[in-house]
Amino acid sequence: MTTRRLFIKRSAVLAAAALIAPEFYGVQQKTGSPSPLQGKKVLFVWGGWMGHEPDKCRDIFVPWMESEGAKVTVSDTLDAYVNMNLKELDLIVQVWTMGQITSAQEKALLDAVKSGVGIAGWHGGLGDSFRNNTEYQFMVGGQWVAHPGGVIDYRVNIIDKKDPVTAGLTDFDMHSEQYYVHVDPNVKVLATTTFTDKYASWIGGTVVPVTWKKMYGNGRVFYSSLGHVAADFNVPQALEIQKRGIRWACMSKHEPPEPWKQPVYKNAGK
Repeated sequence: MTTRRLFIKRSAVLAAAALIAPEFYGVQQKTGSPSPLQGKKVLFVWGGWMGHEPDKCRDIFVPWMESEGAKVTVSDTLDAYVNMNLKELDLIVQVWTMGQITSAQEKALLDAVKSGVGIAGWHGGLGDSFRNNTEYQFMVGGQWVAHPGGVIDYRVNIIDKKDPVTAGLTDFDMHSEQYYVHVDPNVKVLATTTFTDKYASWIGGTVVPVTWKKMYGNGRVFYSSLGHVAADFNVPQALEIQKRGIRWACMSKHEPPEPWKQPVYKNAGK
């Protein structure tokens, strides 16, 4: 990667971020204080289906994490999950749509997150990886199943205005794939989207999570369905949500778990 290319990518990220009011920063990173990423060991794994532009997303997020003081190792192979001591990390960022993961690679990844290593990702790079691996999907907290209409215009609604990942942000519009996902009912949902009946008549009015956080063992898990292609992060809110989610996930080993349970289905007998 050339210096000029990195400069252009950094400039694009900064330009998009500048569109968000300054008070939105500091929700996880107070003005003048170091970023939660400062000194953290991060593994960024990218690959799989290239239609989701994992290489271009790498060029957005790796320089940004390094600018916040993270020590980032970049890998374009899942062998990193067995060739590295993952439990020494603070965070794994995975951008790997579809593909297959071996039993050894999956076990190493799941064991690391259970032990307290955070994991964060977006769109198909985390929510549509390894379709045959249900335990992996249990860790993520959801799985992509459809994007009716393909690339369309849709609205993202911020429903948790107090959580540090979404505080201060307002509802916003996307022109991208609107992900219909099957979701663990006990994730903490931060943002949602509502489907129409235009492309699938039977789902009109259905509200589906866009962004959530959860625990898997002792590890923090952050997911956003935004980010079909790198240009989606030109939407300032989409970029900011992902940055904040990464900062949150990197703190598994350094902060206590958040005490939440938000089951969607209440016990009717109570």
